[in-house]
Amino acid sequence: MAAPTPTSAETVADPATPAFSPLYQQIKGLILQSLQAGEWKPGEAIPSEMELAARFRVSQGTVRKAIDELAAENLVVRRQGKGTFVSTHAEQHVRYRFLKLVPDSGAPEDLPAERKVLECRRTRASAEVARALQLRTGDPVVQVRRILSFAGRPTILEDIWLPGNTFKGLTAEQMAGHQGPTYALFELAFGVRMVRAEEKIRAVAAEEPQAALLALKAGAPLLSVERLSYTYNDVPMELRRGLYRTDGYHYRNELS
Repeated sequence: MAAPTPTSAETVADPATPAFSPLYQQIKGLILQSLQAGEWKPGEAIPSEMELAARFRVSQGTVRKAIDELAAENLVVRRQGKGTFVSTHAEQHVRYRFLKLVPDSGAPEDLPAERKVLECRRTRASAEVARALQLRTGDPVVQVRRILSFAGRPTILEDIWLPGNTFKGLTAEQMAGHQGPTYALFELAFGVRMVRAEEKIRAVAAEEPQAALLALKAGAPLLSVERLSYTYNDVPMELRRGLYRTDGYHYRNELS
């Protein structure tokens, strides 16, 4: 059945959305709610524009505009002749979306990472970690420390903190054994998709314990990258602090 023709009175009942929001923004918010609720999993197709238009009682054009914005934000991906799918970090073209360290000789996918998990344990959130993840001090978190090596060379030392209730049951074996991107593991095993991240970058000198793990001399230059990753509706789900070697590598970002 064709979607109803929009009228001047066309509205979407959603108390969480301000009444002055454009209609397509309201539809975008409703689709986001469904994504957050797990109605459509990463990699799965969402309903067609016609089906969504009928569901929300708006025009197909309004739905298309909402989906255009979601696609621009890498939340969904359009596939010609197949439909629109929930984006996933398991896809080749997005699996290195958050990894910006690139070998001087090529792209990150040219050197698949070898992961060595040094620690994966449940602990209590410090005040700093709790603030970043919007938890209370002392709430359970999962803390992971690992080394990423490229071509057998230790390159990145990472400390990761995750909300303990959301990532209950995560083990070192799980982290080390998953062959694809870590964020794809989070999608598959815990239903959490990281949709955006903020980073703080500064230059530091390697301290003795860090230098030993990265096969460097103490005082060697490193790039410190602190990343806060969010799932839908700007809910923080991961605090990650990495120390990056840059001898033979560079940090590459695309600005538009």
